[in-house]
Amino acid sequence: MKRAVQSLRRALQQAWLKEAGTATVEFVIAFPVIMMIFFMSFEAGWIMIRQTMLERALDLTVRNLRLGKYTNPTNDSLRTAICSYTSVIANCTSSLMIELTPVNTTTWAMPTLAAPCVDRTQKIQPVTTVQQGSGDEMMMIRVCAVVDLMFPLTGLGLDLPKDASGAFHMIATTAFVNEPT
Repeated sequence: MKRAVQSLRRALQQAWLKEAGTATVEFVIAFPVIMMIFFMSFEAGWIMIRQTMLERALDLTVRNLRLGKYTNPTNDSLRTAICSYTSVIANCTSSLMIELTPVNTTTWAMPTLAAPCVDRTQKIQPVTTVQQGSGDEMMMIRVCAVVDLMFPLTGLGLDLPKDASGAFHMIATTAFVNEPT
């Protein structure tokens, strides 16, 4: 019995000292971490591209709005214009909400802090205001796009604030002054 225990101990020591398979162990430990960093980087880049394109689309639409190319703009016409300038937001017309409101320049009272966004868990969406404003009036326009993450289970996807449907809200805001009449 003593001899069997000693031979087992010797066999375990020899197995422990062998270096065959150490690269596999390192790979199994390091590969998931490296892939997580890769997916997080890709997700961050994709979010930045969508945010940049949303802001660009809003700027181009506001430029046309200021130049008077949209007569009596409505929520649907502004949404269609913004979505025509961006192609990186999936289901753009159904995931975009726009608010266009005048800013009182005597009190500088701004609209509420939270921008209205589409709630995909509800069938009926809240109504937002689209007021064209009068000449020489300062206007603020906010756009909220509800987008899904590509890799929601990575560290970046887990840390971002999401709504009840698991989507992320991207908000773009700009202000402009209507041309005097």
